[in-house]
Amino acid sequence: MMNDINNKVAYITGGSKGIGLGIAKSLLDSGMRVAITSRSLSAAKEAAASLSNDASKILAIESEVSSLAAETKAIKAVTDHFGQLDVVIANAGIGHFGPIDTITEEQWKETIDTNLTGVFNSVKASVESLKQSKGYIITIASLAGTNFFENGAAYNASKFGLVGFTQAIMLDLRKYGIKVSTIMPGSVTSYFNNHVPDEADAWKIQPEDIGQMVVDLLQMNPRTLPSKIEVRPAMVAKK
Repeated sequence: MMNDINNKVAYITGGSKGIGLGIAKSLLDSGMRVAITSRSLSAAKEAAASLSNDASKILAIESEVSSLAAETKAIKAVTDHFGQLDVVIANAGIGHFGPIDTITEEQWKETIDTNLTGVFNSVKASVESLKQSKGYIITIASLAGTNFFENGAAYNASKFGLVGFTQAIMLDLRKYGIKVSTIMPGSVTSYFNNHVPDEADAWKIQPEDIGQMVVDLLQMNPRTLPSKIEVRPAMVAKK
C-alpha cells in the first residue's frame, strides 16, 4: 500500500536552486503543493515562477533559517496560505572549508548556525503543525556527516551534528505519528559553495534524483521508515 501524497503540502528551505529546487519540482509533479524559501524573496519568486504559475500550488517565502523567529513566520505563512503542513524538507545549507588554523570564527558560526541550528529552527517552528497532520520531516545532510576529511572541521561538525540531531528527533517524534529521515548524499550537481553546474558534473547525482528519493520516501507504506539513507554517484569522475 503506497502512501497517498496528492494535494499534501511541503515546506522546503533553500528551495530556490540546486537540490531544493529539484525536490520542489519532483513534489509538484507528484501532485503536492509546495512552499520554497530563500534568503532573497526575489530569488524565491523567480524559482517558484519557473515551477508553476498556479498560486494554489506554489508559494515563495523569504526566510533565514538561522532565525527561529523567521522560520516561525515562514511556517505561519505556509499554513495561512495552504491551510495545512504535511512535510518539511530541511535543505538549506552552506559550506566554509579550511584548516582549523585559518577558518574564522565568523565562518564557523555561519556554518553551524545554518546547517545545524537552522534545521533545529525549521523543525521547532513546524513540529506542532506536523503533529496535527502526522507529517514527515526530511533533512538533507551529507556523507560528510559520517566521513571526515581534511579542511572540513566546520562542515563535518555541522553535518555530523545534523545526522545525530535527525536520528534523535526521529525517536522523539514517532509517538506522534511523525516520520523523520535524513538523506546523506555524496557528490551532487548543485550551486553549493558558489559552484556553477556544467557538463563536467554529468557523473554526479542530479537534484531530480534526490527529488525522486524524497517522493519514494513519502509514498512508502506507512509501516516502514528508512531513517537514514546514504547515497553516492554510481560512477566516479572521469579524469
